[in-house]
Amino acid sequence: MTQKPPDFSTMLRQAHRSAIHLEMRDSYGIAGEAEEFAEFLRTGYVDTDPESEGWSGWVSQIREAVARGVVVRRARIVSEPVTDYIRYEHAGTVVNLAAGELVRWLSRRQASDIALPGNDFWLFDGNIVRFNHFTGDGGSAGPTVTDDPAVAKLCVNAFEAVWERGIPHEKYTV
Repeated sequence: MTQKPPDFSTMLRQAHRSAIHLEMRDSYGIAGEAEEFAEFLRTGYVDTDPESEGWSGWVSQIREAVARGVVVRRARIVSEPVTDYIRYEHAGTVVNLAAGELVRWLSRRQASDIALPGNDFWLFDGNIVRFNHFTGDGGSAGPTVTDDPAVAKLCVNAFEAVWERGIPHEKYTV
């Protein structure tokens, strides 16, 4: 059954055990990141202060979930050599870690034999999938949510296979 998507914050607040996120694009065109990404391209600078205004909303949500016992994991499948956008994400990932997320990276070459869903997703408590859809240029095309057990199983199997092969952020270099 596909449902009208609740906002992400609500879904994270409702999670009891786990929130896993699989990212599979080599670049994103998220409007809210455009200015910071452009600065990164010009200067190499990324805001890595978890208490900064730009990060405070995300960090507080993740910290609150982790404090409730929710394990938050993120895996990224990337082409190598990586794109400028992935270098930007990698540089900022220290904030995800500071918030309490666990993050791993996997070369796309190492994912060739993994059955992957067609879109990035969040999976909450192993049974509610929030797909993140994107336009061709990486802009957000809005989410969809499903509680279909077969879809959840595909997503959890894909994520766990990527996680098992993935390199922890602290060891992955770009």
